[in-house]
Amino acid sequence: MNSPATSTITLDDIDRRILNALQVDATQTNSELAQEVHVSAPTCLRRVKHLTESGVIERQVAIVAPHMVGARLSAIVEITLDVQAFERMEQFEQLVAQEAAVLQCYRVSPGPDFVLIVQVADMPAYHALAHRLFATHANVRNVKAYFSTFRSKFETRIAV
Repeated sequence: MNSPATSTITLDDIDRRILNALQVDATQTNSELAQEVHVSAPTCLRRVKHLTESGVIERQVAIVAPHMVGARLSAIVEITLDVQAFERMEQFEQLVAQEAAVLQCYRVSPGPDFVLIVQVADMPAYHALAHRLFATHANVRNVKAYFSTFRSKFETRIAV
């Protein structure tokens, strides 16, 4: 699980243009990217390498349409634990990190202790997941799930 960075780096206009372009299409060649952001190819390559090594670019991935691969049910799940000691919170995070259907896990405050974003095939798959992660976990006090009926917006870009 990713935690907030303890430090930030200073981004200039070229870095911002590169990041914005990559967030729209990371499949571009270095030459295409360089042309789009108006820098030379060697400069672009060096900048992308620095942004990657410094952790600004965490990874480059393909975004898969869930409904095209059988994951038709999205759920936002609130979890409240009985004991919120640091070790118990970490233990729960490690449990959900092993579950492929849990796409995101956030510690939140106030309210529940965690909010999970879950993607599964159908309601029986959600029930099986809930049994594995919540019903059999002694420290889970409360589970509240919201099931998506329509996704009106999905974005992965961060304003830079």
